[in-house]
Amino acid sequence: MYMQATIQRKGRILVVEDQADLRKLVSLTLRTQGHELTEAASVDEALAVLAAGVPDIVLLDVMLPGNGNGFDLCRHIKADDRLRQVQVVVMTASDQAEQRQRAIEAGADHYVAKPFSPRSLRELVTSLLG
Repeated sequence: MYMQATIQRKGRILVVEDQADLRKLVSLTLRTQGHELTEAASVDEALAVLAAGVPDIVLLDVMLPGNGNGFDLCRHIKADDRLRQVQVVVMTASDQAEQRQRAIEAGADHYVAKPFSPRSLRELVTSLLG
């Protein structure tokens, strides 16, 4: 029996996370699938990366140093005509309904509670890239 291999689209992903170990873990997890990863540790770094190019997905922590927080950055992305189509995934340690609602109001496309498994993250990214 012949089985056809599924071709997965490779994406450009920006990981915005202030905890270096978690940022590296996320990046390594997704690089194994061939995605192009860029990292930022603050809102300001993320804005600089976004000014230089448009990723397919932004994985975004809520609590970040710099001007504003993850919700502010999400609103900025969704308000910018050049970035509006970027899929924003809010990642936060709080799985409370209030945090989810704030993410939705900021324009987030998805919400992931920490801790999450590498497998679930890979599956979400695969799904978002279609």
